[in-house]
Amino acid sequence: MNEITIPRSTFALTFSLLNGMRKIGSFRLWSIYFIGFVLINGFGGVQAWSKEGHIMTCKIAQELLVPNAAHVVRMLLPDYANGDLSTLCVWPDQIRHWYRYRWTSPLHFIDTPDDACSFDYSRDCHDTHGGKDMCVAGAIKNYTSQLSHYHEGTSDRRYNMTEALLFLSHFIGDIHQPMHVGFTTDEGGNTIGLRWFRHKSNLHHVWDREIILTAAADFYEKDMGSLQKAIQANFTHGLWSEDVTSWKDCDDLSTCINKYAMESIKMACTWGYKGVEAGETLSDNYFNSRMPIVMKRIAQGGVRLSMILNRVFGGLDPLKDTLVAT
Repeated sequence: MNEITIPRSTFALTFSLLNGMRKIGSFRLWSIYFIGFVLINGFGGVQAWSKEGHIMTCKIAQELLVPNAAHVVRMLLPDYANGDLSTLCVWPDQIRHWYRYRWTSPLHFIDTPDDACSFDYSRDCHDTHGGKDMCVAGAIKNYTSQLSHYHEGTSDRRYNMTEALLFLSHFIGDIHQPMHVGFTTDEGGNTIGLRWFRHKSNLHHVWDREIILTAAADFYEKDMGSLQKAIQANFTHGLWSEDVTSWKDCDDLSTCINKYAMESIKMACTWGYKGVEAGETLSDNYFNSRMPIVMKRIAQGGVRLSMILNRVFGGLDPLKDTLVAT
């Protein structure tokens, strides 16, 4: 493979300069106290994006909320979250293997046909038993639709709005992680074992967490807050500032979510899988050429999550969609 080769020191300087300037059929209710129990006790599972990626996505989104939407989000969060959505953005990963929430596991990803490098909702959005809408794209549509009932008031008891907010916020992050829309046979790169510099990993985990942690360690002294600010600087007045309007462009929810999934599988094919062999060692060349993509996807996820929440809660150009929440 002809990789983009950038000397690590040069890349660090360039990046610093730029930054300086998977059941949906019935919604299960559970006490919000369980969310707190999981958060406090730190029970974990297989993570997506990694907790760092999800936290940054949700922090970016919350800072972009209009006042009305920001107020609703704060009201839906439990008191111990102190109004900070990012503190609970990893909750869906933490509970996905618990018996009562095991049905949510297929909602974190999309398996596409090997080497097709495309996403088709009717073909790909299902679980291993053929259950329709059981994928991350279907989950985003469902929970957005549920949240759209918020302004109907407390008389509508069909949905747990807090859980819907947490699932939506998490799944927007997942759909922007390219390897979460990966190939079926290798489970989005999970079965492609390799080495990341000096330690064992797999291709999925490289995109979930390894690239993020390496960037934080190499360029920001492991300070995730500084990395987040660098990402934000790139879309406020830097590298991606002219692209933000197009990121937020959305007239129809289904069409937009399908687009986000298509973006991810295209990136997985072009940047994730290409040239990678099981058992090899990925290091500087792979990191340097993929790191900007990971950071951009985190930014896009945050911007797009804010767009959806602003429209659902803030009354800004409501999303058109024919879905009925179930």
